[in-house]
Amino acid sequence: MRHLPDSEPNAGKKRGTAVLDVRGMIRASQQSTVAAVLGRRRGVLDVEVNPVAQSATVVFDPRRTSLAELRAWVIECGYHCAGQSVPSHICDPLDEPDPPPPTAAAGPATSAEHTPHPATAERLRAPDEAMGHGGHAGMSMAAMVADMRNRFLVALLFSVPIVIWSPIGEDVFGWHAPVPFGLRQDVWALLLSLPVIFYSCTIFFEGTVRALRARTLDMMVLVAVAVGAGWLYSLIVTLTGGGDVFYEAATVLASFVLLGHWFEMRARGGANDAIRALLDLAPPKALVLRDGELVEVATAEVNVGDLLLVRPGTKIAADGVVEEGESEVDESTVTGESLPVHKEPGSPAVGATLNTNGTLRVRATKVGADTALAQIVKLVQEAQNSKAPGQRLADRAAFWLVFVALVGGGLTLAVWLLATDRPFSSAMLFAITVVVITCPDALGLATPTAIMVGTGLGAKRGVLFKNAMALEASAGIQTVVMDKTGTLTKGEPEVTDVITAPGRAEDNVLRLVAAVERESEHPLAEAVVRYAETHGTAVAQARHFESVPGHGATAVVDGHRVAVGNRRLIEREGVGLGALTGRREELAATGRTVVIAAIDGQAAALIGIADAPRETSAAAVSELHALGVEVVMLTGDNQATAERIAQRLGIDTVIAEVLPGDKAATIAELQRGGRKVAMVGDGVNDAPALAQADLGIAIGAGTDVAIETADLVLMRSDPLDVPTALRIGRGTLRKMRQNLGWAIGYNAIALPIAAGVFEPATGLILRPEIAALSMSGSSIIVALNALALKRLRLPRPAPTGPAEGGVRGGE
Repeated sequence: MRHLPDSEPNAGKKRGTAVLDVRGMIRASQQSTVAAVLGRRRGVLDVEVNPVAQSATVVFDPRRTSLAELRAWVIECGYHCAGQSVPSHICDPLDEPDPPPPTAAAGPATSAEHTPHPATAERLRAPDEAMGHGGHAGMSMAAMVADMRNRFLVALLFSVPIVIWSPIGEDVFGWHAPVPFGLRQDVWALLLSLPVIFYSCTIFFEGTVRALRARTLDMMVLVAVAVGAGWLYSLIVTLTGGGDVFYEAATVLASFVLLGHWFEMRARGGANDAIRALLDLAPPKALVLRDGELVEVATAEVNVGDLLLVRPGTKIAADGVVEEGESEVDESTVTGESLPVHKEPGSPAVGATLNTNGTLRVRATKVGADTALAQIVKLVQEAQNSKAPGQRLADRAAFWLVFVALVGGGLTLAVWLLATDRPFSSAMLFAITVVVITCPDALGLATPTAIMVGTGLGAKRGVLFKNAMALEASAGIQTVVMDKTGTLTKGEPEVTDVITAPGRAEDNVLRLVAAVERESEHPLAEAVVRYAETHGTAVAQARHFESVPGHGATAVVDGHRVAVGNRRLIEREGVGLGALTGRREELAATGRTVVIAAIDGQAAALIGIADAPRETSAAAVSELHALGVEVVMLTGDNQATAERIAQRLGIDTVIAEVLPGDKAATIAELQRGGRKVAMVGDGVNDAPALAQADLGIAIGAGTDVAIETADLVLMRSDPLDVPTALRIGRGTLRKMRQNLGWAIGYNAIALPIAAGVFEPATGLILRPEIAALSMSGSSIIVALNALALKRLRLPRPAPTGPAEGGVRGGE
């Protein structure tokens, strides 16, 4: 159970959250370096690092540290950091997410704490040079993939001749050609290995230095130890006169590891497609009216209060309010709304949405990191960087697995030397193989890649998971509780029945009644007018209009006195219902509001009005039933109204006449029955229930407090997205479990084989090169398995046709 946002006093003032750009992480296990360094810094409260997204979510105390210091600390780890991981064309990545308050209010923190050391400041000015390496400083994922490919090709190019002129070449390929230039075989292999060690493998050695400086262990340490130990041992043997060497093992090992890195990074890149698509939505430029002149500026330079000129076919650069013009705006890319939305003066405008036909002048109210798009991007990034409980355990296990690998390699070497008569070279071979094959990289990739794909799938459908816990919780939901008004229904009245008195023509009655209702501003009157217009009723003019507060209205239309309202108005007019009395009771019993129309002192028609279900509500309930989920409708309305909606939609259970303050208690009661409960709502009075539920789902059109309290936001206000979210959660959790099972099982089986446990009985020996291929293959399998989640079958998006309703003669 979560707490409401205001449950912790001054929570908003005590913590800030920034999603930092952290580029240069080649392997999943390198996240531990960044997490270890930042986690020990003052003011840092929590760190979640995602090597797949090349970013980190940092929760910090803005009174004790700043974004500039966080950026400097990432760079000190040896990685590139441009600041916040936001689209640079939307806002400056160095904008402070939560500017620190004045020093006087900062308590024990002093102003010196916010001034970076001169050396740090220099790093901020030249981050790539400060990293001390040229490997992957500031590279995009595509550039990192290309660099990894080049390193692999160099390693492969020089490894082939080393293998050919090695004992393997003679034994396997029958190669007996003399060594070029009359050199000794080991000297020739040493020379060929130099480009592999001092170019291709530098990333491993640099990564090891960064990890050890951060007082942690990762996969880079294992590869560097394996390659370095084999090569240094061979170098010593060569310099002391020759003997059995491992140049071919070291270089082929490096080649296979680099090959695995290359393929795995290509696979990982596909997991980030959704966030890249979101980042590309915002336009790079904007037309701004300044001092009466039209100026084109970068979107990042748009200020609050600027007047934007938005021409047809262009995107709105920032959130704002329309001041002039009318147009239809396609908001589907941001809100998920499939139909264009009409805009006129006073209408809100959402940044990154497409203006289709008219010209608009929009006054910017939110720019940069405050825009809806930037907030959506940040929400998705935070979700992708968050860790499920299983991943936190896997991260801790990965650290200890590296330690076990190093200790195991040493023990393997000692056992083979002390307990057998094998030569040192054979014992060394087993030790290197143990170190290589125990690499925990697949363990580190197991869930982040699945979470990236799952949250990306949701983002494309306007389903925004706030964190990995929400993904995991959605997979276990057994009961979905839906608020009625605004969630299952549109929250606006709609005509459901028109019942005319004997001898009365419906079209004529509607024409007279609609003429009266056009003069009224009451929501029920607007529903009647909409119904009349939808059915092509002719327009008539009302005269002598009189509104009777709380009762209805009267007017004269085409010479007829028409009264439209409730029973009290009709009684005041001295009109009896006659044959319509029974039908009125039937409508009222089904929860409809009944409007009575009288013409010239005689009852003419009954008009049933009710809150109309959303077009996709019935399909949403059906999809939830297909998932084996019970659907409960929770409402403050009377039982008859609730039962009518429930019967129409196929809902299992109705809990009606619930006071707003009792909704959370109702959720708790369902939970006490042993059910995992999700609550879907959109109002302020839903917030406590959203917090109480195992999974709080806010309809995107709802209030800010409901969205803030929820774990999951449905941008499109479409109930059909509820089963979509549950399917994504189940699919993601399934992939996470499959990946973790594979990673753990792989290490459990591979380790004893690598240590040579079965060699005496079976003669089975696993060489380091094959171990490297197996280890890399394991990571690739995990990444590809997660990417397969993209093929998950989801419910179809909401239809764009006219709403259901206008059913005549009852249901």
